[in-house]
Amino acid sequence: MTDYWIKGCLNGSRRPGDHPALPLSPDQLAADAERVVAAGAAAVHVHVRDGGGAQTMEGAHIAATVRAIRARQPGLAVGITTGAWIERDLERRLALARGWTELPDFASVNFSEDGAAEFARLLLERGVGVEAGLWTVDDARTLVAAGLHPHCTRVLLEPREREPGAAIALARAMEAVLDEAGASAPRLLHGGGPAAWPVLRDALSRGLQTRIGLEDTLELPDGTLTPGNAELMAAAVAMAQSL
Repeated sequence: MTDYWIKGCLNGSRRPGDHPALPLSPDQLAADAERVVAAGAAAVHVHVRDGGGAQTMEGAHIAATVRAIRARQPGLAVGITTGAWIERDLERRLALARGWTELPDFASVNFSEDGAAEFARLLLERGVGVEAGLWTVDDARTLVAAGLHPHCTRVLLEPREREPGAAIALARAMEAVLDEAGASAPRLLHGGGPAAWPVLRDALSRGLQTRIGLEDTLELPDGTLTPGNAELMAAAVAMAQSL
């Protein structure tokens, strides 16, 4: 397969020490972004951290991270998370996003979270692409009801089931809701843990966008611990090319 699109998800919510090569600081994330791009990544998604390694939506930390990545990889599309677990108060979360000075290219918005549609609209007003994160069929219905699906950079199909078959079946059910609504935004399908590689293969086999990185799995397809994100990306590209 020569036509594929794979995003590197570099760190996620993993804690310092979860993996020896987990990138947290702006410099570490920028260096890792360079490595995964060399391995075949089309874009990167990061969870921005403060000086202590905690996830943050503070503008200064987002600016430092986004600038560092862009300095190493000009033109690379850089995305961040806006998960409600980082800042539980919706009004505070909105206020933080209004104050960002260095805008990411896109940001994921989880439609299982309160205020998702409002937050997505704010991002769109600011010129930030929205990745609508869907974990359940109800999330897909929420996105459609909000009328935002035509405006998304992509829709993330993110089944949280650990069993591969169940994860793939849930993704199909979410897609059925999107199909019924005529949603045309690109779709990115990925899984986590034991489902990461089977779901990635399913996505590639159907021509969907996908992603891989330490956020989703610490293991290579053969079950061994990966040295880092670049090796995960290289394995995903090899899988794509073998299909």
